[in-house]
Amino acid sequence: MGKRHAVATSQPLATLAGMEMLMSGGNAVDAAIATAIALTVVEPTSNGIGSDAFALVWDGKLHGLNASGKSPQNLTLKNFAGMNEIPPHGWLPVTVPGAISAWRTLWERWGKLPFSQLFAPAIRYAEEGFPVSPVTATSWQKSAEIFLPLQGVEFAAFKSVFFPKNRAPKAGEIWGSQLHGKTLREIAESGGESFYRGRIADAIANFASDTGGFFSKDDLAMHQADWVEPISTNYRHLTVWEIPPNTQGIAALIALNILEGCNISQYPRESGESYHLQIEAMKLAFADTHRHVSDSRFMEITLDELLDKKYAQQRQQLISQEAISLAEPGLPQGGTVYLATADEELMVSFIQSNYAGFGSGILIPDTGIALQNRGLGFTLKSDHPNQFAPGKRSFHTIIPGFITQDSKPLGPFGVMGGPIQPQGHLQVIVNLADYDMNPQAALDAYRWKFIHGNLVHLEENVSRDIALNLSERGHDIQIISDRGDFGKGQIILRQDNVLVAASESRGDGLALAG
Repeated sequence: MGKRHAVATSQPLATLAGMEMLMSGGNAVDAAIATAIALTVVEPTSNGIGSDAFALVWDGKLHGLNASGKSPQNLTLKNFAGMNEIPPHGWLPVTVPGAISAWRTLWERWGKLPFSQLFAPAIRYAEEGFPVSPVTATSWQKSAEIFLPLQGVEFAAFKSVFFPKNRAPKAGEIWGSQLHGKTLREIAESGGESFYRGRIADAIANFASDTGGFFSKDDLAMHQADWVEPISTNYRHLTVWEIPPNTQGIAALIALNILEGCNISQYPRESGESYHLQIEAMKLAFADTHRHVSDSRFMEITLDELLDKKYAQQRQQLISQEAISLAEPGLPQGGTVYLATADEELMVSFIQSNYAGFGSGILIPDTGIALQNRGLGFTLKSDHPNQFAPGKRSFHTIIPGFITQDSKPLGPFGVMGGPIQPQGHLQVIVNLADYDMNPQAALDAYRWKFIHGNLVHLEENVSRDIALNLSERGHDIQIISDRGDFGKGQIILRQDNVLVAASESRGDGLALAG
């Protein structure tokens, strides 16, 4: 808790990077950018210089930023001929990285410190090395099984940087990357221009040309982060805000609308009834989201239709005492970092991601830039608004959240981890609004995770009685011992002029306030 400022991230060294900016006279936006840059180094299993990003910023009004990149203009549906799904590695799933445009755009509007100063902690961690934190080490070791067997010249630089000893680093082992430091210095000194229109852009386009990729310099030069109007719904006494499509944030809002009429607080937090109602609302929300959400330019129905309260009431009527089976939502697991910052005037909800762990497995030689595989968010199905097309933004899993009450800011929150993200948002809001939990408890509370059909994962600490109750209702219950399967989140809420910051126990994260 603190009165002046707070930072909460998924990695302690990144949190310290944010606090370093605040203690140097910077504001919450400076802190958010510095932590985001630091996370590209200290948590590369989830994000990197080649990631996408989204943000919500409160400065007296809530502003949304969509910095997600588009698919290459030279990549067409013909390149996917004979495929049912987009492959996870190589050039086919790579889209233009947008994270750097997010850093620059946020700084131009609100930054207080010099842009280059925000890079200092990340460069220090990269050049001097840092001890790999436990959860990151576990993800890194799992990734070795995926990336080390990859064959092809396009994967060689990636493996040499992230698996220099032909293995993943262990928890506590020092890892660093001079290439990351060099590239971050160039981005800092050029204000990001080198990445999209300069020497780095040339390196990306040339490597693509040499190894069967599809990027051109025009793809990078045409990229820009877009200001968007946040979307929201009222749930109990709270107003919950999300970034509009192409993200899945709307799924959390749809589920909250459906759940609103269920009077869930009449049931104990740890009860089969409470879990069942939340799961069913999420199923219905995912069914709509997966069918309709895409790049907003391609959507066939409006956001107002999806968020209509009367429509939610109709959907709620589908919920009974028994589990209902719906089509798979088709939202694969992702690798993401979420962070929240606040000061006396600004509050920031920021999320950044490679998508699936380390991303595509392609690293631009001599740069440390690992490219995301966000193109996996597209579908190859015809007559679908989210079907792949050149120059298009894919369906995005990463979603920063924000809460207000009576038009006043409470603060930023988020839960990372592919399809768990809107489910995590729903569960955190229910914990706050229906069960009056404090921010730390709202994050740490046991979670469920809807997978597809009637398959539901429960954390192993969920009581046996709840698992049996859900099974009797027709849910296919699996108990999962890996807590990382249920996301990792942060939150900062302003309560009685005190900033309450939390980072949940499922990750390596740290919350600090002053």
